[in-house]
This record gives sequence, C-alpha cells and structure tokens, in this order.
Amino acid sequence: MQQAVADQDNLFKSLLNTVATTQFGQDHHLESVNTPEEFRQAVPIRDYEQLKPWIEQVKEGKHNILWKGKPIYFAKTSGTTSGVKYIPITKDSIPNHINTARNALLCYMAESGNSAFADGNMIFLSGSPELERVGGVPTGRLSGIVNHHIPSYLRKNQLPTYETNCIDDWETKLDKIVQETMNRNMTLISGIPPWMQMYFDRLQELSGKKISELFPDFSVMVHGGVNFDPYRARLFESIGREVATIETFPASEGFFAFQDSQNAEGLLLNTNSGIWFEFVPAAEIFSENPTRLGLHEVKVGENYALLINSNAGLWSYNLGDTVKFVSLDPYRIIVSGRIKHFISAFGEHVIGEEVEYSLMKAATEAGVHITEFTVAPLISQDKGKSYHEWFVEFGSEPENMEAFTLLVNNNLRAKNIYYDDLIKGNILLPLRITRVRKNGFIDYMKSVGKLGGQNKVPRLSNDRKLAEALGPWTE
Repeated sequence: MQQAVADQDNLFKSLLNTVATTQFGQDHHLESVNTPEEFRQAVPIRDYEQLKPWIEQVKEGKHNILWKGKPIYFAKTSGTTSGVKYIPITKDSIPNHINTARNALLCYMAESGNSAFADGNMIFLSGSPELERVGGVPTGRLSGIVNHHIPSYLRKNQLPTYETNCIDDWETKLDKIVQETMNRNMTLISGIPPWMQMYFDRLQELSGKKISELFPDFSVMVHGGVNFDPYRARLFESIGREVATIETFPASEGFFAFQDSQNAEGLLLNTNSGIWFEFVPAAEIFSENPTRLGLHEVKVGENYALLINSNAGLWSYNLGDTVKFVSLDPYRIIVSGRIKHFISAFGEHVIGEEVEYSLMKAATEAGVHITEFTVAPLISQDKGKSYHEWFVEFGSEPENMEAFTLLVNNNLRAKNIYYDDLIKGNILLPLRITRVRKNGFIDYMKSVGKLGGQNKVPRLSNDRKLAEALGPWTE
C-alpha cells in the first residue's frame, strides 16, 4: 500500500524488458523504448478485437508472441462485442489470480479476527474445471481454471465436488450443489450476487428455512462481477441476518482489486501483482489521442477507463470497465461501470453507477427490494415524448408505483446534470418503470443461453435490443 507508485514504476520496467524480446515488442520497436511516455507513443490503446492478430498467432502454437514462451492456459470468455475471447494466462500471471483471492481473505482475517470460517465448508460457485485444448493450450472458463489451483489447505473443505462443478447446465448443476451442501457446515460462500441469490432461493424452497438456520456458522460472503448494493437487502433477507462481505474485482484478464478492509470505502488496487495500470479520462476513451495517466497522476472522483499491461501479454488493453478513485492513500477504487454500458441518446451520458445509486436510494426510502433491473432509452419521433424505460423485477413492490418512479427520477436528476437539463427542457419525459415478472430476468438469460457462470445482465444499453428481448417477461 505504501509503495504503490514505486511498485508500478518497477513493474513497468520489468514488463518492458520482457515484452521487448517478443514478436509484439519487435512489431512496436519496444527495444528502443525506455519511458512510459515513449511506450504510449509506440503502443496504441487496443481492445480484444484489435489485439486479436497476435492472439491468433498464440492460438496457432507459436512462441514468444505477446509474452515469453507460450501461455499455460487460455481463459475463454464470451464478450458482449467480440464473441468468444481467448485471454492468455501465463506461468507469470497465474499467481495474480490465485494470490489476490488469498490476500483478500487474509486481510479480512487479520482485521476481523475471524479465521474460524476456514475450518468449515466453503463453496465457490464457478464454471466447469474441465478444459479443452486450443493450439495445445488448456482452455476453459477462468473460474474453472482457478479451481485447479485452489491451495490444498482449502481444497479439503471445498464444495461442490469436482464432478458437480463439471456439469455444464446451470440449473442441473445448481440442484446438485444444493443436494451436496444442504446438510453441510457452510461457512463461506463465493460467487456473483445474482447466482448466489438463485442458490439461496433453491435452498429455501427445499428446506423452508432461512440460510442462517441451515448454515449457523456461515459468516463470510465473497462477491464480485457486479455492484453488490442492488442485491444486498434481498441476500441478507434470505440469509436471515447480515454476514461479512468481501468484494473483489476479478476478470479473465487479471485480478485488479479487492476489499482489504471492512471499514474503508472501495477496493485496494492491486499495484504489485504483474499489472501496470494506465487510466484514461472516460470521456476521452474514444478520442484519437486520449490522455493516458499513470497511477501517480490520478485524482479522486474522476471517472477513468482502465487499461492494463500485464505479464499475461496484454498491452495497453482496454478492459471496457470504468473506475473512480475514492482514496489515493492507499489507492482504493470503486468500479463505476462499463464504457459501452451507458445511455446518451440525447447527450445525457448516464452511467451505471448513477442508475444504481438512483434506484437503490429510492428502494431504501420506500422499503422495497429490487431483484434485478436494466435501463434503455425509448426514442420517439414526436418532440418531448422520449424517455428512459427502466425494466425492474421487484422482490417486494412499492405501495405507490407512481411516487416510487418519481423518487427514482428525482434521484437521477440530482446525480446527472445533463439528464436534469433534458427533463427541464422538455426534451425527455420523466423515466417510466416497466415491471418484469418474477424470475423474468433468469428466464430471459436462460433463453439466450447465458444462465449461470459469470454471465450478468447489463445495467444500461444505448439501444433497445435488450429491452425488446425482455418483452415476453414484462407485465
């Protein structure tokens, strides 16, 4: 924490020394590069599609393309824009994935004094650990790959069984997980919040009990992938009491940050784990020559697109995530959204963090539970008839839907001045809420083959594709 900037400087030098000897390094003349400024001149910002020519060479079995040698794995992920992505994981980068999860648990143990959970059963809701081979490289979902590296001191307490983890169909797998865990002493449960909620719902249906009655020693919930706040109230209601939560920020491309304290806002940036970070002001990310900042140049409260350079062989790689720093001593962030997940049909540029805040504040004030939601613009050719349509699945509904809708709208107006101006100027009507029936989002995800794993519903779309696809499940 105290050496973050120095660690980033050292990482830059060591990464540069290695990549300069690779095909990518030769293609970008990195042998003559010495400073971050020179590196930024030599290496443009790229997303997966733009890095694909080099990844294709790695998939063909070639050596020393993006990093020395060959990757030990490909993490296979279905991108929203790129179809299937094959993200290299190298011998040098695998510790980033394994050790960061360990460090998050150790920080919690050190701060809370609770180490008893390590003696009980732990569940990691993950993808299948069965791997295929692509170009001779073992390939599968990141969570399945990581499953092979769970340390032996945790392995003896890990559930579900390997055989159950290998089941591809999410609902079949979930039923089996419930069978295997129902009568065990579960102390830690880890996964993305919507799928943990499905697990809890299934347990309650079968047992008629709250989760805390089934698992009296359950004390730690590890989560990541989506903002926890929209799921918090319902998860704790299912459990029957609050438990400690540890938030993480992992992806196939790397493990970037983790909650190191129960008492401080934000996630500690992983500044000494094989990744050299760059930060681009979010409004500039699609500019021809965007500002690219190092860690020592960032400011609190600014919205940045996150770029990574890593010992997995990803260079000036645009993850598509945006972050904000909430502290510079130490460097702690919150994940504020996705670059491509925003609404700006009228120049309002509403982002994920703003819609989540607006809905959850209203839900707290009105005493209602939100199961899931997404937002899309409805553009009318008639002047002053366009609006944002919010598709919301309620766990418990507001007594007065009209008043609740106005509350959400006013929260968003207070959070985003451009949206407020458009409402004031009668360019946009106040937002409208369309109810999604119980389990509607789950049924939609099932219909598009994205149930389970790390798949999640986008909070925001700048078009109507998802809105129209949800049609059969709206009320």
